[in-house]
Amino acid sequence: MNHISIIKERPDSDDAVQLISELDAQLTSHDYPEESRHAFSIDKLIREEVAFFVMRLEGQPAGCGGVKLFGTEYGEVKRMFVRPEYRRSGLGRQMLNYLADYARQQGVSVLRLETGIHQTEAIALYERYGFQRRSPFGAYKDDPMSIYFEKPIE
Repeated sequence: MNHISIIKERPDSDDAVQLISELDAQLTSHDYPEESRHAFSIDKLIREEVAFFVMRLEGQPAGCGGVKLFGTEYGEVKRMFVRPEYRRSGLGRQMLNYLADYARQQGVSVLRLETGIHQTEAIALYERYGFQRRSPFGAYKDDPMSIYFEKPIE
């Protein structure tokens, strides 16, 4: 059995920076216009007090994810990423479970997220996990390059 750990870390820790950089490289490989790029920078993750977590498999950084709380109204999943070599092994689901548990412990009963239309693996994961498509929320506007999701986590 593989040892998996998920630890709360600052988004500017070495492993977090590396994972976020890899995620950004994947996102910029798609032709999203500037107005459709909603990813938080490392500075904004810190400034917005996003609870950020790094997942390690046998001690090696394998993925990351965060959740920004909007009071107890909802939590928004931010910067969710699993390195390609670790995909299809259940790590994405484990990270979502962890983020949902964290949000529930803070009194939140709904998770929401925005993802780009070209993130087909992520979209499939979210739909398998039970997220339902919804209209834009919070500060998001209708954007043909974005898909918005929501899932009750009570």
